[in-house]
Amino acid sequence: MDAGRKKFVVKPFRNNIGMDVNKAKETWQSLRSAIGEIHGHNASLLSFEELYRNSYNMVLHKHGDMLYSGVVECITEHLVQMADRVIKATDDTLMTQLFAAWTDHTITMTMIRDILMYMDRTYVSQKRKMLIYDMGLVLFLESIARHPQVKDRLKWHLLANIDLERNGELIDRGVMKDILGMLVDLGVRSNSVYEEDFENEFLSTTAAFYNAEAQRLLDQNTCPDFMEKADRRLTEEHHRVMQYLNSSTELKLKAIVERELIANHAKALVDMEGSGCVAMFRDDKVADLRRMYVLFKRVPATLDDIGTAVTTYIKTTGLDLVQAQLNLQQTQSSSTESALQFVNALLTLQDKFMGFLTSCWADDKAFHKCIQRGSVYFLFEAFMNTSRLCAYTLAQYVDDLLKSKSRFEADLERQADKVVGLFRYLSDKDVFEEFYKRFLAKRLLHAKGSTDEGEKMVIAKLKAECGYQFTSKLEGMFKDMAMTKDLMDGFKKLNPLLSVQVLTMGYWPTETSSAASHLPPGVRSWVQRFETFYFGRHNGRKLTWLHNMGSADIKATFGHGDTMVRHELTVSTFQMCILMLFNERPTWVFREIQEKTGIDPVDLRRHLISLCTPKFRIVLKSSKGKTIEDDDVFTINHEYKSKLHKVRIPLVSVKDSPGSAESMAAPPTELPPTVEEDRKHLVEAAIVRIMKTRKSMQHNNLMTEVTRQLTTRFVPSPQMIKRRIESLIEREYLTRNQSDRRLYNYTNMVLTEGYSQVDGGGGRKPFLRRKVLEDEASPETNGDGLGKECVRHTVVDGEVCAICREDMVEAQHNLTYCKRGCGNNFHIDCSIRKQAKENIICPLCRHDWGDSALSELKKEADVSNRNPLITDTKAWVPAQPNATLWCTVCQQSLRIAASIRSLPCQVG
Repeated sequence: MDAGRKKFVVKPFRNNIGMDVNKAKETWQSLRSAIGEIHGHNASLLSFEELYRNSYNMVLHKHGDMLYSGVVECITEHLVQMADRVIKATDDTLMTQLFAAWTDHTITMTMIRDILMYMDRTYVSQKRKMLIYDMGLVLFLESIARHPQVKDRLKWHLLANIDLERNGELIDRGVMKDILGMLVDLGVRSNSVYEEDFENEFLSTTAAFYNAEAQRLLDQNTCPDFMEKADRRLTEEHHRVMQYLNSSTELKLKAIVERELIANHAKALVDMEGSGCVAMFRDDKVADLRRMYVLFKRVPATLDDIGTAVTTYIKTTGLDLVQAQLNLQQTQSSSTESALQFVNALLTLQDKFMGFLTSCWADDKAFHKCIQRGSVYFLFEAFMNTSRLCAYTLAQYVDDLLKSKSRFEADLERQADKVVGLFRYLSDKDVFEEFYKRFLAKRLLHAKGSTDEGEKMVIAKLKAECGYQFTSKLEGMFKDMAMTKDLMDGFKKLNPLLSVQVLTMGYWPTETSSAASHLPPGVRSWVQRFETFYFGRHNGRKLTWLHNMGSADIKATFGHGDTMVRHELTVSTFQMCILMLFNERPTWVFREIQEKTGIDPVDLRRHLISLCTPKFRIVLKSSKGKTIEDDDVFTINHEYKSKLHKVRIPLVSVKDSPGSAESMAAPPTELPPTVEEDRKHLVEAAIVRIMKTRKSMQHNNLMTEVTRQLTTRFVPSPQMIKRRIESLIEREYLTRNQSDRRLYNYTNMVLTEGYSQVDGGGGRKPFLRRKVLEDEASPETNGDGLGKECVRHTVVDGEVCAICREDMVEAQHNLTYCKRGCGNNFHIDCSIRKQAKENIICPLCRHDWGDSALSELKKEADVSNRNPLITDTKAWVPAQPNATLWCTVCQQSLRIAASIRSLPCQVG
């Protein structure tokens, strides 16, 4: 293209023709005539292009005011004529006529808006006036919808239709939806007209309607019927919103209906006599309970009423069961069967509500807590000894469960889960442990358990619930049984007639008899042979024979000549000793039997009574009656007969025989002494633990913290905690603050050096004993100054280290032991590592082991004159041969074997 050639530019058309007022009026008249034709439904004859250009020119030439005001006037005149037709409409046709007028108006306003589009974009936005279409809606509202003769009639018809529908009548929902939609649109992008002209009054009448409806339903229906009808009403209102009400009304309407039907009458429904929650619980009305939960969940606060009913019902029912069992116990009519029925009833009650929790209450945590509160209340809060009773009966139930050989493994585990669920609510779990241990001992010693798998499964569940310390002794009992089996496999080759159960004293709920019995010579030789065999395998151990726990099989011959019969009698060891005496001579006086056997008189009377009972009558006594006097004479009953060849002679129940096998699981009349003693140590250990950490503490805070720490095992009473605090103060573990007597301080301990005659060569070896900082002498010393704790604790077979829970080894130089408080044995390495790991204070002198403290020691002391300070190891042990460590379990002193190589404490 030639560079010098000019470009051709087309300039836009500019309308330079002006428009005066006359021309503007003329243009407006043409537009007014066109708007009239639109209102007259003759728009098909018009040219919208021409109309748009006319409105455009008027706005462009600054005649927008004339155009806008003229349009308002024109529309208003048309609406006045339209309002006259709506006003004259009858009641039946009012809403139809109104909606027809509204439909016509919106159609015509859409056309008018289109031809005035340019005015909306420029003039309206500049002058901040309403858009043409919105202005038309406002004019319709003022001229028709809120006309004095239309507004109130329309509202009345709308509310009347809804009232008819609520009473079961059919209405034209389409018209309702159209009219209410019209009110929403008239709000011009808000719901103000809908709310003011309809919704406010609608909600008010709804509240009044359902207030009366709820009262009517309560008077005429049961609780389930009320809930069914209330649920139906709620569904109807929801459908009403979906069909013709505006969606903004839903939450407001829902709140009112729920308040009137549910919230205001929730407690009355729950407590309704004959059909409320109590009847539903009693009759297992699962569907009704589910409906109540779903209904009440709409108003969450009302769920508390159901929860209260749950807790109250469980409390009441549980207390009735417990009171019945207590009455049986007090009247001496309690039996194993009644105890099992009691636990079954408790489990049934628990199963029922756990079932409700799953099927009716969607595993709601709040309801789970309500079930727990009710169970906990009747299990140990209602009566002082309720928890002890429930602990015993629960242990008895498990005993029966495990002795039943007909149960399948799955059924056994399912029942065990239920028992553990009930056990979880017990406060005195240590009481349950004691009784469970007694029943377990009977099962193991008499081989009455189902299977080892079943026993271990239950123990595993208890362990998971309460920790390994709770079941350590139970597991130790099984270890004893396994070790005894291995032991007897070797001894049977030497003497197949004697079977011995070797039990660890700390594991089993046994007590030695008050006096050692004198065994028959033949049996005594067997015992001596076993001792030789046992000590050959386990040197340094001690055996204590519990003859009151043993049994024997005796072959006995009764009668003379042709009438002679033989029986095999299963008797206790003491009964065997008694019966063997009659091989020496035919008659014996009670006093002579006691002297010959060495059996305690109380135990002897019990065993003789068992032999003299009318059912068996193996032995005859000279006097009549059930009591035995010192001068009674006893002879063998040669006329004894029985259809059975093997006869078992049971012992009569005597409560005053604490060590017997039959009394190990006796019903509880008071807290077992072993439990009471253990609780004292546990409370003291908790107090020392807390005070050692806190150093000083107020009385109430200490009581609260001790209770919190011990709750998983038992709930100590305030009196018990107070007594243990006083005991610790007397023993100078704690002191009272001089200015505040309710403030306790922890007393630090140091070691002082003393001397004792222990080296055998006349020399005096140093030993260490504890002394309080106030420089008062320790009361825990013997006459020669040697601490009482310096007494060797025997390690028994099967004992485990209290720290690592592994078996103790026999090499004495690897062990240490606590002489006071807990009596535990430890591996020395375990004790050292545990105390060093805490890295708080030296276990010897109680000084700080922290890095900063060690740095200060290096500056303040010349350590070169001592043993070398070793800072790269945490395994510090006192250098003195007879030094003392501190028990990591009970915080009492330990004795260290002299042969262990030690590192020095750099402070003490």
